[in-house]
Amino acid sequence: MTEKTQTHVLIVGGGFAGVKTALELSKDKNVQVTLLSDRPDFRYYPALYHTATGGKRAQSSIPLPQILGERGVNIERGEAKTLDRATKTVTTADGRSFSYDILVLALGVMTNYFGINGLEEFSYGIKSWEQIQKFKKHIHEEIGNGQNPELNYVIVGAGPTGIELAGALPEYLQQVMEQHGVAAAKPHIEIIEAAPRLLPHSSEKTSAAVAKRLQKLGIELKLGQTVEGQTADHLMVSGQPIASRTVVWTAGTSNSPFFKANDFALNEHGKVVVDSSLRSEETIYVLGDNAATPFSGLAQIAVRDGEFAAEDIQRRLKGKTPKTYAPAAPITVIPVGPHWAAVDWKDKSFVGLIGWWLRSAADWIAFKDLEPWWKATKQWMNEYGADVEEDCPICSRIK
Repeated sequence: MTEKTQTHVLIVGGGFAGVKTALELSKDKNVQVTLLSDRPDFRYYPALYHTATGGKRAQSSIPLPQILGERGVNIERGEAKTLDRATKTVTTADGRSFSYDILVLALGVMTNYFGINGLEEFSYGIKSWEQIQKFKKHIHEEIGNGQNPELNYVIVGAGPTGIELAGALPEYLQQVMEQHGVAAAKPHIEIIEAAPRLLPHSSEKTSAAVAKRLQKLGIELKLGQTVEGQTADHLMVSGQPIASRTVVWTAGTSNSPFFKANDFALNEHGKVVVDSSLRSEETIYVLGDNAATPFSGLAQIAVRDGEFAAEDIQRRLKGKTPKTYAPAAPITVIPVGPHWAAVDWKDKSFVGLIGWWLRSAADWIAFKDLEPWWKATKQWMNEYGADVEEDCPICSRIK
């Protein structure tokens, strides 16, 4: 009797879609799973703004072995560069090759500066731990220099990331001033957005409520304005210079260059064209931010993509009829400062403390999708209590 051979599924990408696919497929004894990621941890993007403003790194970062280590998933570290369809192999930047029977690609997106002069050199970001460290170190150095502390902060982009950061920044800056013994001063924070309103993809009601909330927090809104360039101490916006040494760019992303370099079919926005099973080709699935699907770019959708792809792979291996991918409209929850959040849920909107509670519940559910309930609860509790000293490279000198 011949022993049945396992189907090898190679998953490239350690984000929501990739990890969820790996978790679901790891339950199937007929499937062997390898996850290839260019970083050692899973990044919980909804909490990055919190880590960037004094929260614990642990809330927005979970080591991949902690999630997948006991599931039989083979975790490999490397940056995927080339795809050989004929031999069914993916090769990394350091020259290693990984074979597959079925390939799942969920590589995430890259920051896009749209070719604007000076932005990549002088602006800050909060999309990775390295960017956050650089951002926080800069803030501590600027406020703690004792001579001419930075008081002008500019956030470019009024999507969820920009709004969340803007809402948390005033309280964080006050905390940093206290740490350095700097006399309390009110910083000037403004948001620059090219669209005529905040949160262009949310309802107008939610957009108006968030605008009112930000203004109450003392944040200036400049809508319908275009960024044209940046220097070390100025941002040029619609022909006018804005003085600031701290500009945070949250306004643009583009698809992973892997797809263009490896001849995938792309739509007008650079996302990969997929069929009703999230496949770009017979044995290749493309998920999450990389796929040209409705609502692509949101964490909830990436998780659902992972669940769908895993089920589709298992159905096909068992000879069952595939289902059709049909994502439901996501629930969006955007925190704006302490104990306040805006929620869009189908045709309903909630703002204020109830929104904050819903966001807190959503975070726990998101962690529960990845870990057992007790680990998820521990992870969720990381939100409570600032951890500035641990996360700031220069804070050990502040006593």
